[in-house]
Amino acid sequence: MAETNQALSADDQVARIFEWRRGFNTIHLIDLGIRLGLFRALAAQAPSDADDLASRTGLHAPYVRTWLWTACGMGLVDADADGRFSLAPFMDQILASPTHPRYLGGYVQLGTDVAAADFRVCEEAFRSGKVVPFQGRGEEFACRIAEATWGLQVATARKILPGLPGVKASLDAGGTVLEVGCGTGNFLLQAARAFPAARILGVDIDTDSLAIARERVAREGLDARIELVEGDVATAVPEGSADAVVMIEVLHEIAPSIRQHVVSGAARTLRTGGAMVIVDETYPSTLAEVRKPEFRFPLQTGIEELVWGNVLPDRAEQERLFREAGFRDPPDRTLIGEGFTVLTARR
Repeated sequence: MAETNQALSADDQVARIFEWRRGFNTIHLIDLGIRLGLFRALAAQAPSDADDLASRTGLHAPYVRTWLWTACGMGLVDADADGRFSLAPFMDQILASPTHPRYLGGYVQLGTDVAAADFRVCEEAFRSGKVVPFQGRGEEFACRIAEATWGLQVATARKILPGLPGVKASLDAGGTVLEVGCGTGNFLLQAARAFPAARILGVDIDTDSLAIARERVAREGLDARIELVEGDVATAVPEGSADAVVMIEVLHEIAPSIRQHVVSGAARTLRTGGAMVIVDETYPSTLAEVRKPEFRFPLQTGIEELVWGNVLPDRAEQERLFREAGFRDPPDRTLIGEGFTVLTARR
């Protein structure tokens, strides 16, 4: 069983509730800063006082002043002795630069735009078992998901794949990398830049996401190198045609009843020696694990995506999926970020 906090006093527990409530307000403060362009304006020109920042953003100065003082108290911005404000260290990357690998604005807004609305239907869902699945939620939802996982997509293209023995050489020689659940195409575009000689293939079942991906690929002039396919990977991609297959934050979104079908179908596309890379989250297997730091984020995702119908796999299920897909050894396992598991195996 999970350990209980026997040493905590009533005041300690009250303080925890207040801290979590501050977190709620801080997330909405960040959301406002993104929507109103306050982070971008501070990144472009700092230090700035409240009046100057309000003038440059076209906003009401007293409100901007309150936002700045609160953001300063939360550690999002710093202030000098003259009352001029600058972004706190690294916040330009994290909250003002959507193309930076560390950018988390999309993840914040996945909470304010999507999770907040989904939590409102939870009361009914807990009684009825109602599910509002990932697919068919529209382009805005697809974009929020893509923004929230941006850093993982960049890391997979620039660090994880090149770090696997032989993979970079294969792709530099004109090999193929396949993404299962390619969404709006973030990884595909990153992979095309990281491996300019490679063929890039993306498969998804969500029409809205693929429509955005096709527009982006065309806009980048990469139609000749990036192919997008709607459908089931098991039938849409030829057997033994890929040197690397990736799935980024997709496994837990696949219904448990068809998870093995999809993983086995993806593995089937690999050439001998090819690499499978799954970046996802690992749910705790026992109550003894639920308070370990590495499971905080998966637990959070589990409740946040409950009404999507998503069920996060634990370690035993992940290893079974690889084993039944034909991999002889259990996947190598590495933790990155706040609680993401990178699973890799060779065909």
